[in-house]
Amino acid sequence: MKRIPVAQPTLGENEKKYVMDCMETTWISSVGKYISLFEEQFAAFCQVKHAIACNNGTTALHLALVALGVGPGDEVIIPTVTYIATANCVKYCHATPVLVDVEPGTMNIDPACIEAKITSKTKGIIPVHLYGHAADMDAINAIAKKHNLFVLEDAAEAHGATVGNKRVGALGTCATFSFFGNKILTTGEGGMVTTNDDELAQKLRLFRGQGMDPNRRYWFPVIGYNYRMTNIQAAIGLGQMERVETALLRRKEMAHWYDEALACLTDHIELPCQAHWAGHVYWMYNIFLKGATETRRDWIMSQLDQHGIETRPVFYPLHCMPPYFEERTYAVADSWACRGINLPSHEGLSREDIQRIAKTLQDALLVIHDPAIPMKGDCSTAIAKAA
Repeated sequence: MKRIPVAQPTLGENEKKYVMDCMETTWISSVGKYISLFEEQFAAFCQVKHAIACNNGTTALHLALVALGVGPGDEVIIPTVTYIATANCVKYCHATPVLVDVEPGTMNIDPACIEAKITSKTKGIIPVHLYGHAADMDAINAIAKKHNLFVLEDAAEAHGATVGNKRVGALGTCATFSFFGNKILTTGEGGMVTTNDDELAQKLRLFRGQGMDPNRRYWFPVIGYNYRMTNIQAAIGLGQMERVETALLRRKEMAHWYDEALACLTDHIELPCQAHWAGHVYWMYNIFLKGATETRRDWIMSQLDQHGIETRPVFYPLHCMPPYFEERTYAVADSWACRGINLPSHEGLSREDIQRIAKTLQDALLVIHDPAIPMKGDCSTAIAKAA
């Protein structure tokens, strides 16, 4: 029985061709034609004027915050459910991440909770387009405009996601993307910052390349960073861009297969939701167990693993993490995150793979919901019976 990974990249012949061109011409470092070509195509994809390539998604976030002037004493509002890099990059700037609860279903930042967290120190908002579903950017931008705040989209997981007829990456002051190996578009490691702001784009490029003046070689007017993407990474990215629309269609097809296969289990699980104004790209297909605990969620995942199906938990809320711990609760985040499972989500999945995942999940749910098994605190009785 083959093992089904939770994620894997899809790489084509052009990616190989362009990488070989880098090697044959010896342009393998952070200078070369593929960097500008990749930036141009990604900017066009997001419908923005500027795309600035970086060596990973975390450095893209940090670079954006530096260019936006975030520093000591500033506060930046972020959702409590996100990958930890969102908070860490704020701390890299010696600023304070201020956590906000999320919405049920999408677990994106809840606009209704933002204004209560705004203070005189608030500099901006980072909405995270979690797992491929865009945050409510209309509401967030309205709040930001009212309080004169920047909006930095963390679009690491949402290449191609939409709000209305606009793609993420063009919906705030600027946006950042990740091209890690498990993303919809990958360069192995890599990132991008997008913006329509000419002055901000100039700062981003300055800080990305150690702060060297573009008009005076080896003159450094600011302290910058070595956050440049290599030509080889960009060569892979260009090949990925040439098939991005196919990749997005395959994700939708995958989600449709899951919806069909799991429809019979909706008494026990919540399926991914999609707001009427949003275009979900399903970087990860998430399910949420109804009325379950983290222990039960982990047991379900262990059963899938034993049957050759890799999964992973939904991100733990930041307010539970030691570096960002708060002695308070966030009602939605606390309720939803502990019940969430990321099922395998990638273009290599067949319909038969998804049917196998659904059947294995169904079998595990039958054990965990068997009325003959007392299930009070944890799954120990069920685990013993299943064994």
